[in-house]
Amino acid sequence: MLPLEGIDLGPLLPEHLSELIAGAVLFAIIYVVVWKFVVPKFEETYAERTAEIAGGIEKAEAAQAEAAAALAEYKAQLAEARAEGAKIREEAKAQGAAAAAEIREAAAADAERLVASARAQIQAERAAVVAQLRGEIGGLATELAGRIVGESLDDDERARRTVDRFLSELEAQPAEKA
Repeated sequence: MLPLEGIDLGPLLPEHLSELIAGAVLFAIIYVVVWKFVVPKFEETYAERTAEIAGGIEKAEAAQAEAAAALAEYKAQLAEARAEGAKIREEAKAQGAAAAAEIREAAAADAERLVASARAQIQAERAAVVAQLRGEIGGLATELAGRIVGESLDDDERARRTVDRFLSELEAQPAEKA
């Protein structure tokens, strides 16, 4: 027994020195086994997890950089698309304005052509009416003059000259008054 005879340690106090030596040897064996086999496995697992975490962080950083590059590319494409859209819109406006101007010019040309055609038709109809009226007025005037004079003015050439002179005098009178 040990020289601790006066102290009661209960079950913790080994009864024999051999138990103490056996405990120390077993502790040393367990310590060596743990140090030789378990601790390296823990260290290896710790290193793997550290590498995994570092690799994950690196992958995350790379993914984040890639996402930032993709975002920048997307923004550049979006800006380019907006600029192209604005350019297309401006071209469409210019084409629309050109088409509207072209349509206006064509409409103006058509209107001018219609007006010119109508004027020509009116002039032709007026000339026809004037010729017809001259003939009718000439015939009436000749007949009236023949009744007044009391002799027949059937001579066509003389009657026509008389009617023309009469109409010329009539046309000159409104011009003098104006």
